[in-house]
Amino acid sequence: MREITREEWLHLAIEALRPEFEKVDFPLPEKIHVSVGFGYGAKRESAKILGQCWSSLASEDGVNHLFISPELKDEARVLDVLIHELVHAADDCKNGHKGAFAKAAKALGLTGKMTATVATPELTEKLRDLAKALGPYAHATLYPMGKPIQPKAEPKPEETPEEEPPVHSGPKKQGTRMIKVQCSTECECGGYVVRTTQKWIEVGMPVCPFGTVMEVSA
Repeated sequence: MREITREEWLHLAIEALRPEFEKVDFPLPEKIHVSVGFGYGAKRESAKILGQCWSSLASEDGVNHLFISPELKDEARVLDVLIHELVHAADDCKNGHKGAFAKAAKALGLTGKMTATVATPELTEKLRDLAKALGPYAHATLYPMGKPIQPKAEPKPEETPEEEPPVHSGPKKQGTRMIKVQCSTECECGGYVVRTTQKWIEVGMPVCPFGTVMEVSA
């Protein structure tokens, strides 16, 4: 017998959870897309997005898209996060984390801050039973920042520390880039120069000692 994929596992979980949503009068849509992947726009809501649901309005086929973080492997926690996203799907993301969403989430056994819910002990026990019935969740935890490593012995003075191997195919993370900002040479300051970051430029351009708004230097 072949091992079911993680997406198949999630779809089976959704069907198993449908009756629970019916009990709280918050039925799920007939069709739902679900997969494993990182949420879009990380840090808009929290430093780590464990799950995400997209409104049917954002989908070409009018079906909600759900994503479960690849950082999660524990089956009960995966189901816990899945329920949170399914509540969004049942609500079609209309109420955010308030109103009907919060009412249904609590009725289903989610507790804590509504933007980052966790299952109650009672719900966790039920989810562990469901996970056993579904079988193994065919997934290996993905570590975006690299696998946790054991402390290494300090290199000897003559040794050069090895560079950590890359954990993804994208570009390397760059250090903070300092941007040159300069005042006009026609100003009384004579062309005052400072260096700052894009973060502070977006807040507001610096002003020279004579009160002139400075500009980014080419």
